[in-house]
Amino acid sequence: MELGENVPAAQEPQDQAHGSIHDEGDWAKIEESLRKSIGSDAFQRWFGAASWGGASNGQGTVIVPGEIHQVWIETNYLPELLFAAGQAQEGLHKISIVVAETEATGESPTTITLPQVRKEMPGEMLDKRAAAAGLNPGYTFDNFVVGGNSQFAHAACEAVATKRSVGYNPLFIHGGSGLGKTHLMHAIGREILRRRPDCRVIYLTCEKFTNEFIEAIRKGEIEKFRRRYRSSDVLLIDDVQFLAGKERSQEEFFHTFNTLLDGRNQVVLTSDRPACEIKSIEPRLISRFECGLAVELQAPQIETRIAILHKKTAEWKVSIDESVLLFLADKIRSNVRRLEGALVRVATFASLAGESVSVQKVEYLLRDFIQEEASRQVTVDGIQRAVAETFDLRLADMISRRRPASIAFPRQIAMYLSRSLTHNSLVEIGECFGGRDHGTVIHACKKVASEIDKQPGLRERIERIEQQLRR
Repeated sequence: MELGENVPAAQEPQDQAHGSIHDEGDWAKIEESLRKSIGSDAFQRWFGAASWGGASNGQGTVIVPGEIHQVWIETNYLPELLFAAGQAQEGLHKISIVVAETEATGESPTTITLPQVRKEMPGEMLDKRAAAAGLNPGYTFDNFVVGGNSQFAHAACEAVATKRSVGYNPLFIHGGSGLGKTHLMHAIGREILRRRPDCRVIYLTCEKFTNEFIEAIRKGEIEKFRRRYRSSDVLLIDDVQFLAGKERSQEEFFHTFNTLLDGRNQVVLTSDRPACEIKSIEPRLISRFECGLAVELQAPQIETRIAILHKKTAEWKVSIDESVLLFLADKIRSNVRRLEGALVRVATFASLAGESVSVQKVEYLLRDFIQEEASRQVTVDGIQRAVAETFDLRLADMISRRRPASIAFPRQIAMYLSRSLTHNSLVEIGECFGGRDHGTVIHACKKVASEIDKQPGLRERIERIEQQLRR
């Protein structure tokens, strides 16, 4: 690229005597190194139109055609660029990224010092990139305990991370709170960065996406907001149900989603319920959430809970009696987060007291956990009995094939409550209602949710059943 008359003196030809890089041979060396480190596709996309502006006194300049190239390179590829330039010219220790249109205006370019980057190890670089992407370094595939409740979801997430399948886009992970959705999402992002360093991975909660969108509108920076998220290679959005009722945010998310999928970029979403059960979201968004692969995380079985406790005690290097671990696994069933919280309390007490902890002591320490867990143990069978009693039906009507409205709708309410109050999967709920399939359960949940808004008093009636079940 030809430079104008206002090229800084530090970049003029006479600087060659001071160890600067001007000739195409040296830039070719930098290009070759970059291709190896970030891949040919990424190189062509972001450095294909770049040129070397010269170097002097240990500082070099790379000229790029536009602001988006400048921002992208600064965010994602400065370490590789600095290393490549340092290999081409040993005396080079600083580098600047300058936009061609602004170079003549005298604006200050972005400058970074080389030695800080060249000392970093690959693992340290991965941690830095993961942190910049918003990822938690503690959430990896290696420290996720796989059980029957999560086997399929874990396999799907690994397939996305290792790019063994291109059909899982978007990947929609749903399940109750504290079951590992966020853990798996962070693990996907970290593994993608480890395997494909040229990828631009972004993780954020749906709430943050919405708040940033509102702030971008307020500041008049909507194009900058769109450029950030629509140019990502992998977008990970947590708690997508937060979009419910937010029409403008849904519109923006819809177009961002389409842009990424049209560009064959990966999208991973999590929600606390299946996409079809999220209320106040546009049907066109729901249909897009469902066009890829949806996987469910359920509450872990006792074997998995025991395995989680063993793994955590090993990680934390604490010694807890096996009988105590079995007690915890038996009493804390609702989700992994509560299970870990109970273990933290027990381990902390053992450390501070300097003594082994008995089951009796743990029962006292965790009395609030245990009481709350006990109040949560609602079963499908209990729901069927409560609904049958409320609507003056026989228990057998809950599983029969009879379909008069006086039986069918209460049965649908029982399915709706089973979905809301238990950790059973759709398939398991259907089996409890006379071997019905998961589609029937989904239809029942939609029907009841719709009727709650239409029928006066139905919501209160259902809430009374819930209160009865939790006593």
